[in-house]
Amino acid sequence: MSGPGVKIIAQNRKARFNYSVEDSIECGLVLEGTEVKSVRAGNISFPDAFAEIRKGEIWLMGCHITPYVYSSIFNHDPDRPKKLLLHKDEIKRLIRKVDEKGYTLIPLDFYLKNGIIKVQLGICKGKKLFDKRSDIRERDMKREIQREFRKKNDG
Repeated sequence: MSGPGVKIIAQNRKARFNYSVEDSIECGLVLEGTEVKSVRAGNISFPDAFAEIRKGEIWLMGCHITPYVYSSIFNHDPDRPKKLLLHKDEIKRLIRKVDEKGYTLIPLDFYLKNGIIKVQLGICKGKKLFDKRSDIRERDMKREIQREFRKKNDG
């Protein structure tokens, strides 16, 4: 995802805390006119968003794109389902994973890649409470170690 021509618009940090990400896939996104300008401005919210498979197509649900401020009365519906663009073989692979192994499709990042809006869709499994606690403990330990390094380097 990172590299030349890539600009991150929004990240879903909550998803990485609540789910363990097994794999991820880059998707295109079908947007209406004013949605594109709104997303480019960063007016997007997706803390509880997920992707759903319907009739062989993948739809992004629960993603809120705020209406564009400078548009006319012909604005978009902020909470409408958005279609994700993938190849048929990629969709089949996702269907197998979601059906057989109980994975969930969660949007992780929205970014511009060479001027086109893309979604990083994570193939995730829900974490248990003790997993979340261990992640918090690990994060605190790393922070403490960084503090010690800074103290030794500064003083």
